[in-house]
Amino acid sequence: MGNINIKNLNVKNIAIKARQASKKIASIASGTKNVILLRVANLIEQKKEEIINQNKLDLKNARELLSENKISQSIFNRLLLTEEKIFAITAGIKNVASLPDPVNKILWGMELDDGLELYRVSSPIGVIGVIFESRPDVIPQIASLAIKSSNVVILKGGKEAENTNRVLFELINTVLIDSGLYPENTINLIYERDDVNTMLKMDTEIDLIIPRGSNKLVKFIKQNTSIPVLGHSDGVCHIYFDEFINLEKALSILIDSKCSYPSACNSVETLLVHKTTAREYLPKIVEKLFENNVEIFGCKRSQSIVPSIYAMKDDNWNKEYSELKISLKIVENIESAIEHINTYGSGHTDTIVTESNENALLFMNYIDSAGVYSNASTRFADGFRYGFGAEVGISTNKIHVRGPVGLEGLVTYKYKLFGNGHISSEFSGKSGKVFKHKLLAVD
Repeated sequence: MGNINIKNLNVKNIAIKARQASKKIASIASGTKNVILLRVANLIEQKKEEIINQNKLDLKNARELLSENKISQSIFNRLLLTEEKIFAITAGIKNVASLPDPVNKILWGMELDDGLELYRVSSPIGVIGVIFESRPDVIPQIASLAIKSSNVVILKGGKEAENTNRVLFELINTVLIDSGLYPENTINLIYERDDVNTMLKMDTEIDLIIPRGSNKLVKFIKQNTSIPVLGHSDGVCHIYFDEFINLEKALSILIDSKCSYPSACNSVETLLVHKTTAREYLPKIVEKLFENNVEIFGCKRSQSIVPSIYAMKDDNWNKEYSELKISLKIVENIESAIEHINTYGSGHTDTIVTESNENALLFMNYIDSAGVYSNASTRFADGFRYGFGAEVGISTNKIHVRGPVGLEGLVTYKYKLFGNGHISSEFSGKSGKVFKHKLLAVD
């Protein structure tokens, strides 16, 4: 691999050099970026055995941490890298390479006067700090999006994935450094927990912080930095079965949403069932969940129909389990379901299962979440599935970007004004010129 000495720098120096690097990469040609991304994907594919071996070391260490209750089961589950996951990583990188370049796009144009034209043009954010737990596939996902969007990133992973993180980081930097086009501190990885506190104070060098991890991690970051934070603290996703469901379709959506990857933030955590549906179908719904080893915590009303489920404790309806557990509540009608979700949900992703177009539209219009679905699994809330190539995370913010965040969430814009000796005083006073304010066609 290339001569990578980045770990020898402290986080302050890394951030300063990252800021310098961000100025140098802002105008790298789109074709060049795509070639670099394909080289990264190919190198990761070639080195998959080495990556898996390093991941096995992390898994071995993580089992001890799990047995000592130092990490959760969901964090451990997210740590595993398989050949299939590495294929998904490389496919994601290639997908990013195939997407249109988000930088230097003319978004809007206005002719202010003859020879005076104003344009809004997309531009990189600059330096982005990403703090994440467990999942080592975060590194190639975010690195590929950063390269494509001409941003610099500072990554901080958890100790439980240190060996896997390091090998992926080194492979990516080998390609960047060997190209001779990228400064050394374009993609950075820091290792120490104390570095996070330092990062959070560096608001002159770091433009955006993206946390990917537990509720505790996200809340800590939001409370301890003046840097803008993009992300979500909870993934309390819901499915509502209304009175017009097709049971076979509903069960398929439910099992995929809960069981395909219970640790994911887009896994469903609460099932709401219309009272009519409950009377007719609840025993079959519970049976299907039990077949898939899902523990169910229900309201008193649902317990009266199926006594074999556990009682919901303390009306804890905003619980994010991140494992094979689910909350179950019977509701009076769609309005009650909407009110429950908007009260207890996290604004992540919520689904209605119905054969009524009217109910589907009502639900989708009134649920205040980043993703609102009809007759589809919550697990579709993913940047790759949305066609973004990959994602830097999922945002429940309402400003800038929302939902899975891909390339478009990693750019901002600037205004470029082209004139020919124009001065503002020409447009002042009673005899001043009048602005034309004519919209210009842009590609």
